Amino acid sequence: MFGCISSFWNRIQQNLFPQLQEDLGPLSEKQLKLVTVLEAIRLEDVIPSSVKGPGRPCSDRVAIARSFVAKAVYNFSTTRMLIDRLFCDAALRRICGFERKKDIPSESGFSRAFAELAESGLLSKIHERIISEHYENRLVGHNSRDSTAIEAREKALKKPRQSKQKIKKKRGRPCKGQELTKEPEPTRLEKQFSMTLPQMLADLPKACDVGTKKNSQGYAETWIGYKLHWDVGDGEVPLSVILTSASTHDSQVALPLMAMSNQRLNYLYDVMDAAYDCKDIRLKSLLDGHVPLIDSNPRRGEKIAFAPHEAERYKERTSVERANARLKDEFGGRFVRVRGHAKVLTHLMFGVLVLTVDQLTRLVI
Repeated sequence: MFGCISSFWNRIQQNLFPQLQEDLGPLSEKQLKLVTVLEAIRLEDVIPSSVKGPGRPCSDRVAIARSFVAKAVYNFSTTRMLIDRLFCDAALRRICGFERKKDIPSESGFSRAFAELAESGLLSKIHERIISEHYENRLVGHNSRDSTAIEAREKALKKPRQSKQKIKKKRGRPCKGQELTKEPEPTRLEKQFSMTLPQMLADLPKACDVGTKKNSQGYAETWIGYKLHWDVGDGEVPLSVILTSASTHDSQVALPLMAMSNQRLNYLYDVMDAAYDCKDIRLKSLLDGHVPLIDSNPRRGEKIAFAPHEAERYKERTSVERANARLKDEFGGRFVRVRGHAKVLTHLMFGVLVLTVDQLTRLVI
């Protein structure tokens, strides 16, 4: 489908758009974007239209999932706003798959379907398929890695307090028969070198907690919720996405993101800011056949400047900053109204899918 994005876009413009406008009337820019995204991700190929079981038949799951895509495209903050728009906009209602107003489920019906989607994890698989198919025979120049704060409306997990009392150790060499001091346990980053991708993902913290991060002006910002880590390629296309607790340091998610992107595409440069300045991350990037471009962190002494050619390539990292802004400002990243890691990730993945398709189509327009 995405093996040749230009032919896909031409088919949409020449065949699908005229047919829809003949049936539904003139379509707005938002509706045309929604049709493009829905045609690209093909939810009906992976989501059953109904759930079999005893009792009253469930609402059309594909139509509800398409409606959640519309929610991300229109940047609606609540499901109530989406339902109200479906009732008054006949074209949008039919694009989503509801022929009549009475077919539109209630808020609780949308909520149950959303919980099923979150449990299945299908949106992440759809995103993986799109990226793998589009970049199957392509080479990406720069893979920019970063994270962004995701505020949530839930209580932060209370962490157990660590005792501040230090055990006084006797100076000098231990006596005969006395046990030697144990070696410190390896860090999460050191353990990840011998882990598979599923093991690394399972080891990352996922509970809602408190995070602190310096903004672009150098001031510390604190929030309650999660942190979205992702790789963004040339053209601001999201390549890989991981959601963790807000307190998770960026460097702990570098190797899982690297492994995830390696499975989906080939790229040349790993572009990261000073939060990823670590010898283990540099080594892993080199072992995978990439060139690490990581900003020097002055915490270990004097800041090391990039060479002129490296500094020019490092400017490509702004693509991930623009992707952060678009996800939050245009595709629902600021309006997280669900609770729990799986549901928050699903809400964000609707926006990520819309952003991915939108950026891929922009590359050929």
